[in-house]
Amino acid sequence: MIAIVDYGVGNLFSLRSSLEALGLAAEVTGEADRLRSADRIILPGVGAFADAKAKLDATGLVPVLREEAARKPLLGICLGMQLLFGRSFEYGEHPGLGLVGGEVAALREELDDPALKVPHMGWNRLEILRDDPLFRYFQNGEHVYYVHSFYARHCAEDTLAVSRYGNVAVTGVVRRGKVYGTQFHPEKSGDAGLRLLKAFGEL
Repeated sequence: MIAIVDYGVGNLFSLRSSLEALGLAAEVTGEADRLRSADRIILPGVGAFADAKAKLDATGLVPVLREEAARKPLLGICLGMQLLFGRSFEYGEHPGLGLVGGEVAALREELDDPALKVPHMGWNRLEILRDDPLFRYFQNGEHVYYVHSFYARHCAEDTLAVSRYGNVAVTGVVRRGKVYGTQFHPEKSGDAGLRLLKAFGEL
């Protein structure tokens, strides 16, 4: 079973529907015991980093997520991926979960072309830098769907794939141990995204 963490942030039910369409049992839950008994965990998220982290802290699930991340595959999606990092500079400085090396910063500050729009929204090509079981059914160069204004940086050793946006190599997929993150939304990325979720379900 894949547990989708419910902490009041994210479109949880479209993600669950995508997993169920793949034949993967999925449950939206905010209960520690269900996270512990799950085979895999997905941490979704949309919105602002500080608000999401505060809501996650309020659930009391942070210690559970840290413990389970050492035991089973965990996937952070979009803001859920950003929460995996040590800190974010989104409207101040805020601590994250510290499960992946690096930090989260404003994309606009890194772009050298003011004509490029932020948020980085829409389809972009994913360039695989390191092979991984997560890409078992995924081809290098396939397109995935992004919606974000902040991105992960200083995380080269944990980066599996990037997407180019102007002069910036946007961190698309990270991994440290059993912890994975995708800045894009696999559940909104058509067949390519579903194949990535299928591979996650087999880790």
